[in-house]
Amino acid sequence: MAQERRILVVDDDTNIAKLISLYLRKENFETKEVHTGRAAVEAFAAYAPSLVILDIMLPEMDGYEVCREIRQRSAVPIIMLSAKGETFDKVLGFEIRAVDYMEKPFEPKELIARIKAVLRRYEIKTSTQPITWPNLSVDPSRMVVTYHGRTLDLPPKEFELLHYLVSHPGQVFTREQLLSNVWDYDFLGDSRTVDVHVKRLREKMTEDNEWAIKTVWGVGYKFEVVK
Repeated sequence: MAQERRILVVDDDTNIAKLISLYLRKENFETKEVHTGRAAVEAFAAYAPSLVILDIMLPEMDGYEVCREIRQRSAVPIIMLSAKGETFDKVLGFEIRAVDYMEKPFEPKELIARIKAVLRRYEIKTSTQPITWPNLSVDPSRMVVTYHGRTLDLPPKEFELLHYLVSHPGQVFTREQLLSNVWDYDFLGDSRTVDVHVKRLREKMTEDNEWAIKTVWGVGYKFEVVK
């Protein structure tokens, strides 16, 4: 399986680790489970995951120590889990560059949605090559869109939606697929959000183009070359 689908699950509670892995595998992720801090550091080096789910209360090394060790060698996203919900614990997690923090007990489907959102943002952040079409350039490394020679001022979600569509020319996506792949978990289920953002993108790109964001009636949207 492709490396970008690998998730390292670190939790000393084997039942929780297995539950997380079960939900991830249903979403076609590959997983590896470990149960101590030391094993997590060793597994990270050998397994090369694209994301780490990291419990804080671990034997041998706690999650904060593990996060610091990983950060010395990699910027791979880390989502921290903990039964401790105090503000101090969350702030500390973000200070050592965890990208998200979930309290136990958690809803597995929400965790999966957060994982997808984090991986999407990480993919955009680490992309280096602009995607170009006639009179359009989408540069993910700088979060800049150039249209007919001028820079467009796009909010983050509009940029991410445009980037996702132009990265998959000709492919039709349902609104639900776009919500899952572009939006954070808070927006799941509200398909009107997609329609509003497509409308705003179209309003900002009204000149004659050799491409378009097409509506596929009864299904969703696609980025299509029209000339």
